[in-house]
Amino acid sequence: MDISAFPRLALAHLPTALEPMPNLSRHLCGPNILIKRDDCTGLAGGGNKTRKLEFLMADALEQGADTIVTVGATQSNHVRQTIAAAVKLGLRAEAILWREVSRDQDYETNGNVLLDNLMGATMHHRPPGEDLNAEGEQLTQELNASGSKAYFVPTGGSNPIGALGYLDCAQEILGQSQEMGETINAIIVATGSQGTQGGLLVGFAANGSDISVHGITVSRPGPEQEELVFSFTEKTAEFVGLDREIKREQVICDGNYYGPAYGEPNDAMIEAVILCARLEGILLDPVYSGKAMAGLIGKIRAGEFSSSDTVVFLHTGGQAALHAYKSTFDGN
Repeated sequence: MDISAFPRLALAHLPTALEPMPNLSRHLCGPNILIKRDDCTGLAGGGNKTRKLEFLMADALEQGADTIVTVGATQSNHVRQTIAAAVKLGLRAEAILWREVSRDQDYETNGNVLLDNLMGATMHHRPPGEDLNAEGEQLTQELNASGSKAYFVPTGGSNPIGALGYLDCAQEILGQSQEMGETINAIIVATGSQGTQGGLLVGFAANGSDISVHGITVSRPGPEQEELVFSFTEKTAEFVGLDREIKREQVICDGNYYGPAYGEPNDAMIEAVILCARLEGILLDPVYSGKAMAGLIGKIRAGEFSSSDTVVFLHTGGQAALHAYKSTFDGN
């Protein structure tokens, strides 16, 4: 599918590498694991949101924005990247952080929070239970009423415009795997605000590929997330004029690895982060990619993938958050 008709800026270092993880593959006695390095997109440490921001920021500039508003959890990777995109383009940035997770001083002041403040954004804070997107839209309206030209970027950059970044990524993966002579059986990715998984599903469908996309949820049970992703996918498919149906059963979300709650560590995540660091020199984050890798490891151990399969782990970035979870990894 040609998405060149949509406004786009060059913010990400693309294409990101698709590379093997031979030591982890050997350690798990499982499939051939490849990693898609969307942690290396640049822009204040990189991450998957930068692909979305290429399209979202282009739309903001077309609308004459001088201020960008966005929202996320306290240690939001999305907020960090959105602030970076704004300042790179000479725009003001305001962000609302949701105190969904209560931890220690490192969590409140280090990691992404340190970087948000370093980049000079105006930060607002909200208690748990708030509707973040509604709060962001309200702040945008208030800024516009005071004379600004504010543009709202939703949680995770997840709307059909932002999802265009992952239509493009799907095509990128297909081209790289063909060059490598690899036949990919499945993609594993963290799924939260739905945009990355939904964009990949539409992107693969648009290219006539039947690669399955397995979302590992980071904040809610699998069936609930599947409904959200399917709805998002339908909206994105309509937005781009996809002429191929994406069926409900193609949306796969596994909710067995995010507990006890969003942003809260668990043993499987800790093992996954340590294994990737010590076997491959690859750093994962505790909230998204660490739990997604725990899902991949769990699926391999459960026999869901055979040794003849090739599986791509999409690294969504977020390593800055490791500094906010120092106490989790002390002594490991």
